[in-house]
Amino acid sequence: MSRSQALQSPTSSVGTYPGMGQASTRRPRLLLMGQRRSGKSSISSVVFHKMPPTETLFLEATTRIQKDPIHSFMDFQVWDFPGQLNFLDPTFDFDHIFGELGALIWVIDAQDEYLEPLSKLHSTILAIQRFYPAINIEVFVHKVDGLSDEYKLDTQRDIMQRTQDELSDNGLDNVQVSYYLTSIYDHSIFEAFSKVIQKLIPQLGTLENLLNILCSNSGIEKAFLFDVLSKIYIATDSSPVDMQSYEICSDYIDVIVDVSEIYGYDRKPQGQISSPTSEAPGEAQQEEEEAPLEASSIIRLQNGMVLYLREINKYLALICLMRKDSIEKQGLVDFNVQVFQNALQQVFEVGR
Repeated sequence: MSRSQALQSPTSSVGTYPGMGQASTRRPRLLLMGQRRSGKSSISSVVFHKMPPTETLFLEATTRIQKDPIHSFMDFQVWDFPGQLNFLDPTFDFDHIFGELGALIWVIDAQDEYLEPLSKLHSTILAIQRFYPAINIEVFVHKVDGLSDEYKLDTQRDIMQRTQDELSDNGLDNVQVSYYLTSIYDHSIFEAFSKVIQKLIPQLGTLENLLNILCSNSGIEKAFLFDVLSKIYIATDSSPVDMQSYEICSDYIDVIVDVSEIYGYDRKPQGQISSPTSEAPGEAQQEEEEAPLEASSIIRLQNGMVLYLREINKYLALICLMRKDSIEKQGLVDFNVQVFQNALQQVFEVGR
C-alpha cells in the first residue's frame, strides 16, 4: 500500500465536508424509534461507534432520549428514543422532536410479535403527515439473521401490506415508506443506513453521474464512495449493488484504517500554507512538492479481480472493483480518479 497515512480512524472526530452542512447550522436528525428491546441502541452502537455486535448483548435499556451527534462528511444527529415513552402525548414537544427530522427510522423486531409496534408506527406516520409530510419514513425489519429467507420475506410483505392498508384507510395513499431487512451481524444494517443517508444528500444524482463516467472511462465494474467513519456508502454508480461486492469493499475499509493507525503519520491540512517569513520560497515550494498525497491502495484478489482504493479526503474514500487488465493501465485510472476528485470538490463548493 502506498501513502497510507491519511485515512481517519473510525473513532476520530472529523469536520463537515465543504458544502455539506456549512451553509446552515441545521443538522439532519435521524430518529430511531420502536418498541423496547427492538435493537435501536445496538444499531446505533454498531454502525456509528464500531461496537462488536456480540457486545451489544450487554447494553442497558434506553431510559431517556440519547442524542448522538455524528461528525463526518455530513454532520447529523442520531436520536435513540426509548420505546416505553409515548411521544404523541401532549406533554411532549412534538415540534421539538420532529421539527428538524431528516428521517424516521422505525425498528421492528422480526423475531417478536410485531402487531403492537406496527400499530404505533401507523399512529406515528399519521401524526407526522399532518405537519411534516416531507420526512423520510424508513422501516427496519430487524433481527432477521436467525430467520429463514422465506420467513424474512413473508414478514416484510405482511408489514408492508398492513401499513399500506392502514394508510389507505386514512386517505394517505401517496406516503412513501421504505422497508429494509436488517441485522447487526452482517452488512445489511450498513446497506440500509446507506440508503437512508443517501436520501439526505441533495447532490446524490450528480455524484452517481460522476461515478458512472468514472467507471465507463476507466474499466471499473463497480465503484463506491464510502464514508470512512461509518462504512456507509454515500453514493455508487448506477449498476446494481451486489451484496458480496459491497461486503468486500466495506471490509477493505477496516483493513486500510487499521494499517493507517499503525503506520500512518500526520500531514498538514489541505490548503494550509507555510508562513513566508519562516522559510525561503524555494524551501516552501520543495516542501509542498514533497507533501504526501492522498492515501491509495491496490489489492489483487484470488478471483482475478482488483480492489482499488483512493482517499478523496479525510472523510471519504473511493473504492473500485475492476478486472486485472483494467489496472494494468493504472496511470489512466489514477488520472481519471483525480479528475473525479476535482469534480467532486466543485460539486460541493457549489452547494455551499
